[in-house]
Amino acid sequence: MDAEGARRGVDAVQQWHDGEFLVRQVGNSPKTYRCPGCDQEIRPQVVHVVAWPADDRGDLTDRRHWHTGCWRARDRRAPGVLRSRSAPRYG
Repeated sequence: MDAEGARRGVDAVQQWHDGEFLVRQVGNSPKTYRCPGCDQEIRPQVVHVVAWPADDRGDLTDRRHWHTGCWRARDRRAPGVLRSRSAPRYG
């Protein structure tokens, strides 16, 4: 990993069929997130993965919180419900 990645708290850079992603494992978040892999909630304090494109063309809105297993299987599964950016996150 390069110095820039370490500075941003990146654990790894992973190559997938749709590009390179910066990946970090977190487990101390006080918030609830929705996993894009299974469309289920990631409860507070649950260890999970945060990933975002490595190309630096995106911004903070491109970061996604994934269940660790969903991230590992992301090339084999997709959520049953696809949400647009403007859709409500919960409800």
